[in-house]
Amino acid sequence: MEIQFDKLDYQIEAINSAVNIFEGQVVKESNFTITNGNPQGTLFASDGIGIGNRIIIDENQMLKNVNKIQILNGIVPSDKLFGNNKTFPQFNIEMETGTGKTFVYLKTILELNKKYGFMKFVIVVPSVAIREGVLKTFQITKSRFKKDYNGVIYDLFMFDSSKLDRVRSYASANTIDIMVTTIQSFNKDTNIMNRENDQLSGVRPIDLIAETRPIVIIDEPQSVDNTDLAKDALSSLNPSVGFRYSATHRDNTYPKIYQLDAVDAYDNELVKQIEVAGIEVDEDGNRAHLKLVDIKSGKNGITAKIEVYKKNRGGADKKIMNFKVGDDMFTKTKLQIYDEVGFIQDIDATPGFESVRFSGNPEKITLESATLEDEVIKRAQISKTIEEHLNKELKFKKAGQRIKVLSLFFLDKVENYRIYDEDGNYHLGRYAHIFEEEYERLIHLPKYKELNDINVPTSEVHDGYFSADNKGKLKNTKGNTKADESTYEMIMKNKEGLLTFYDEKKKHTSKANKIRFIFSHSALKEGWDNPNVFQIATLIETKDTITKRQKIGRGLRIAVNEEGKRVPGFAINTLTIMANESYKDFAEGLQKEYEEDGIVFGVFNKDSFATIVVKYDEVTEELETLGKEKSEKLFFYLKDENYINSSGRATDKLKQAIIDRNIIVPEEFNDIVPKILDVASSKVKSLDIKNADNKVEVKVVKEALADDFLELWNKIKYKTTYKIKLDSNRLIKLAVEGNEAFDGINSIQTRKGTYLYKKGIVKMNQAGVNAEESGGGAVRATTKGRYKLPDIITFLQNETNLTRKTIVAILQSVNNLDSFKNNPLSYMNQAVNIINAVKNQLIVDGIEYTRIDDEYEQTLFSTETLTAYLGDKGNSVKVNKDKQKTVYDYVVTDSNIEKDFARKAEMDDNVKFYIKLPDWFKIRTPLGPYNPDWALLYEKDNEQHLYFIVETKGDTIFEQLRPHERAKILAGEKHFRAIDTDIRFKRVSDESELQG
Repeated sequence: MEIQFDKLDYQIEAINSAVNIFEGQVVKESNFTITNGNPQGTLFASDGIGIGNRIIIDENQMLKNVNKIQILNGIVPSDKLFGNNKTFPQFNIEMETGTGKTFVYLKTILELNKKYGFMKFVIVVPSVAIREGVLKTFQITKSRFKKDYNGVIYDLFMFDSSKLDRVRSYASANTIDIMVTTIQSFNKDTNIMNRENDQLSGVRPIDLIAETRPIVIIDEPQSVDNTDLAKDALSSLNPSVGFRYSATHRDNTYPKIYQLDAVDAYDNELVKQIEVAGIEVDEDGNRAHLKLVDIKSGKNGITAKIEVYKKNRGGADKKIMNFKVGDDMFTKTKLQIYDEVGFIQDIDATPGFESVRFSGNPEKITLESATLEDEVIKRAQISKTIEEHLNKELKFKKAGQRIKVLSLFFLDKVENYRIYDEDGNYHLGRYAHIFEEEYERLIHLPKYKELNDINVPTSEVHDGYFSADNKGKLKNTKGNTKADESTYEMIMKNKEGLLTFYDEKKKHTSKANKIRFIFSHSALKEGWDNPNVFQIATLIETKDTITKRQKIGRGLRIAVNEEGKRVPGFAINTLTIMANESYKDFAEGLQKEYEEDGIVFGVFNKDSFATIVVKYDEVTEELETLGKEKSEKLFFYLKDENYINSSGRATDKLKQAIIDRNIIVPEEFNDIVPKILDVASSKVKSLDIKNADNKVEVKVVKEALADDFLELWNKIKYKTTYKIKLDSNRLIKLAVEGNEAFDGINSIQTRKGTYLYKKGIVKMNQAGVNAEESGGGAVRATTKGRYKLPDIITFLQNETNLTRKTIVAILQSVNNLDSFKNNPLSYMNQAVNIINAVKNQLIVDGIEYTRIDDEYEQTLFSTETLTAYLGDKGNSVKVNKDKQKTVYDYVVTDSNIEKDFARKAEMDDNVKFYIKLPDWFKIRTPLGPYNPDWALLYEKDNEQHLYFIVETKGDTIFEQLRPHERAKILAGEKHFRAIDTDIRFKRVSDESELQG
C-alpha cells in the first residue's frame, strides 16, 4: 500500500505561515569557495563553488509580516522579532502530536524553494527515534511531492561522521539538500562535526554547513535547545532563520506564527478522541496490599509513596499514601490485616535499588515487587485490550470499512515478552504467554467468527519491537543507543505492511501483514507512531516513566484504510488507553502534564482579549484586532470589577454574565461585548453558580411573633432528659436472625474480590481536561489464594462498643461463617452495620424521656443570621409578610422538595403558621442530635391541630430510611410524647398530604 496525503486546510495554513514571513525580503544566491584538497576528485562541482542561501533581512518588514500572520491565525502579535537566542530570527509553530508536523515542515521546505529559491536546510532533532521518523516521512512523501512540485530534485540525508564527503556535496549542491542531525552530533567541541578534518582539507564540517546559511528546522525545540550549550551549537550553524515545531513550546520568547493546540485538534476532530479504560480491583481490604509507587528524598527526609488499602466507613479503599521510617502500617491504614506487616524499618532511595523494609511480613518491597493481584490485573488488561481490539475489527467489518486495527503493548523488560534457554532458543515470556492464552480464548468466540484474520495462527498475530545484540537476542535498552537505531528502522520499514490486511488472494502474506498486536520496549516511547493504533496498554512493572502524552502520542493520528486514505471522524477514531488508574485520574494527570508543558487552562491574562477582531476590510481582507494594550486595559478592568479573581480565573459574577449574555464594560468595548463573552465562556469549565446579586439577608417578621407563633412555640419549646434500658438477649437474637425491618447476620452473603472494567471518554476544551464514564463491566478474573482471617471478635467489639461476651454469643449463634472466610472484611462490615442497627433500635425501644424545666430560647429566632439566595437556582422562598404565617421574610430550605413544601404551605389557607425549624433546634438522642424539619399549626374543620413534619426529602416510606436516621426520628417522637403537648407526627413529600 501507499499512504495517501489529503490536502488539509490546517496544514496549508501552517505552511503559508512560515513561507509568508519572507515577503518583501531581499533574497539572493550566495556562492562561496570550497577548497578541494582531494587528489582523487570529489562528487561536488568542479569549480569548487559552494552554494547557499542569502537573505538580507529587513527586521521591521519581517516583524510586520509576522504580526500580519499572527493576526490572521488568532495569535497575540509579538513586539520583537528575536527570542532568547538573538543570533538569528526563530519562529514557533505549534502543532499537536498526530497532526503531521513532519509532513508540514518538509512541504514548507519545498514551498520556500519554489517561492524564494532557498536550497539549504538543516533539520535538528533531539533523538535517534525522531531522526528515523523524519527519514520515513521523507521516503513516503517523495513521490507525492515530486508530482506537486513538477519533479523538483531534492535530497535528504542523515549526518554521519564517517561520511564527511556528504557534507562537502551538501555545501556545493545546486539543488535542494536537507541534512538531518541530532543536536548531540554537534553540541560539544569533541564532536567530529566541530573538529578540523583531513577529508575536508583541514576544514571543520560545521564551517562548511555554516557557509550555506541554512534555514534550520528545529523539531521538538524544548528538547533540542534547552541549554545554553545547545543554543550556541545552533548558532554555530549560522542559520538564516529558524522554524521551531512542537506540540509543547517551553520557550515562548520566540514569535508564535501558527497554533494548532490539543484543544483545537480535538475540537476539529483532527486527531483521535481518547477513551481511557482501567481495571479496578475490589477486594475490600482483605489482603495487606503493598505496592511501592515512588521514593523521594527531600528536606524533611525520605518518604515512600505506597499504594495500600485504607479503612473507610463502608469498608476499605485503595489509596496512595506517604510513609516514613517508623510508621506503623496498622495505625496508618486502620486495617487489622496490616498488623502482620509491622512498621517501616528502612527506606532506601538509591536509584535503581529503591526499597522499603518492614519489621514483619513481607520483609521488603521494591518498585518491581509484584502483588498477587498484579498478575491478575495484567492478565485482565491484556484480555480487555484484545477484546477492545476484536470489537473494533467487528465494528469496522460491519460498517464495510477496510481499516486494519493495531494494538500496542508497552513493556519495560524484554524477558516479559521473550526468554532464552541455555542453547539460545527463545520461548514466550509470561506476558506473551498470557496474550496467546487470552487471544485463543477470545478469537474463537462465536461473535468473532467472521473476522478477517481468524485463521492466522496465534503465534503470528503478534511480534515484538526490541533492540537485539550481535547474536539476534532481544535485549533491554534505553531508547537512545546504537542498538536502538535498527529497531526504529524496523518499526518504520514495516509501517505500510502493518497497515495492510493479510490477504492470500492479493498476495499480502508478509509477516507484517499478519501482525495486529505489537509489543514494544517502553524506552521506545517517542519519535514513531502508527495511524491505526487503536489500543495502547502499558504492562509496566517498575515505575511508569512513559508520560500520558507520550502514550496517546503513539496512536493519536487519524486512521487510514487499506488504500492508505485517511478516514476522519470520532465515529471511527477512538484511541483506547488501557491505564493503570481510573479514567478520572488519567484525565486529571493529562491536564497536569499539559499545564507542566505551559498550556494553561481556564486562566485569563492581560493578552486574553488581544486577538478579538474589531475591524475587517472585505476588499483588502485586512484585520484589525483589539491588540495588547487594550486587552490589558480590559483585563485589569474585569479584575477591578471582580469578574476575574486574583488567580486569573472567572468569578461567579463573570459566570452569571456569561449566562445572561450581558456584561458591563467601559464604553469603548461596548461593540465587542459578545466577543468578550465568547472568550470568557471558552475558559470557564462550569456555570453552575449561585448569583451573588441574588443574595439577601433574611429578616425576622416581628409582627408574626404573635398569637399563632406563640401557640405553636409553646407546644414545642420544652427540653427533655432520657435514660436507656437495653435487653442483651433480645439484642443477640435480633442481630443473628433479624426481624421485619432489617435482616440479621445470618442473611449476610459475600463474594470474592472482584475486578471491574471501567471506561471514560476524555474531553478537552480551553477550560480543561475531564472524563465522562462511557462503559464498563465485570472482568473474568479472580485472585488466587485464601485470605488470612482477621480477629473478628476484636473488630466487632471496637466497632459496636459491645462487650466481648456479647460478641462471642452472637458469633456462636450464626450459621454462615463460610461467608466470613470468603470475604472477611465485607462480612465484618455488614455484621457491624446490622449489630449497630439492632442496638440503635433497642436503645430507642428502651429509651425513656422525661420533661425538664429547661426550654429552647425563643430569642434565638431574632439573633440568628441567615442568608437566602433567590431565583430558580436559589435556596429560598419569599413569603407574604402580610399573612404573618412564619417567622422570617424568606424561608431558607435545604432542597427543592422543601422549597416546594414552603410555597404550598404559604398558599394553603388551612396552614395558620409554619416554621422551618432552625439548626439550633436539636433534640438530644443517644444516637446524636436530631433536627426536625418543620412545625405547623394546621386548621381543619375549624379545629386546630399541630403537625410536626419529620421528613420532606422525597421518600415517605419510613422503612426505607437509613436505620440510624429512622431511629433518631423514633427517639424524637418519644421526646415529644414526653413533653405531652398533643403533637402529631407526619412524614410527607408533598404539603397536600397534610389534608389526609
